[in-house]
Amino acid sequence: MTAHPGVDLGRPAPDVARALLGCTLVSRVSGEQVEVRLTEVEAYGATDDPGSHAYRGRTPRNGAMYEAGGTVYVYSIYGLHELLNLVTGPAGEASAVLVRAGVVVAGLETALARRGLEAAGPGLARGPGNLAVCLGITRALDGVRLGPGSLLDLVPADAPVLRSAVATGQRVGLRDDGRFERYWVVGESSVSAFRPAKPARPAPE
Repeated sequence: MTAHPGVDLGRPAPDVARALLGCTLVSRVSGEQVEVRLTEVEAYGATDDPGSHAYRGRTPRNGAMYEAGGTVYVYSIYGLHELLNLVTGPAGEASAVLVRAGVVVAGLETALARRGLEAAGPGLARGPGNLAVCLGITRALDGVRLGPGSLLDLVPADAPVLRSAVATGQRVGLRDDGRFERYWVVGESSVSAFRPAKPARPAPE
């Protein structure tokens, strides 16, 4: 099953990435509920995408990517941060969306405590490492399925973000090949300061 109520995660990663903007990730880790509205994501393919963890095939690390859309893929970077990805497409395809930034809309005190901060600001859940900390993401969640009875769930936006309010550009640290890119909500202060070398262009209609 690759569909989630209100969000079809069985589609190609770029299509899912755009649709995730404005949706809310709900975490119930350790009995503490934190909710983050998504403002920035990156799409990743499989063997056709040199930037993807699946580019060279299946490994013990990336096994969750090969599950059906709606599976959670968590990996560690530099041994310092756990990064949250949502698998897209059918089982075996191994595409995913990296969740890069958002706004904490519920569970603020828990998110602040996890970040070791006293007050909220636009950087609270800015960047995939910080966002994952706010949600309590660890490698223990690798391979779990999104859903109402799960530790992680995805709630569709009340109204989809208009395409005119979505910008796209190169992924952080990777060359933009025009297929798998970074997507963000224009004007959101929670979005990464990174900008591509070329001007960001509006997402196509």
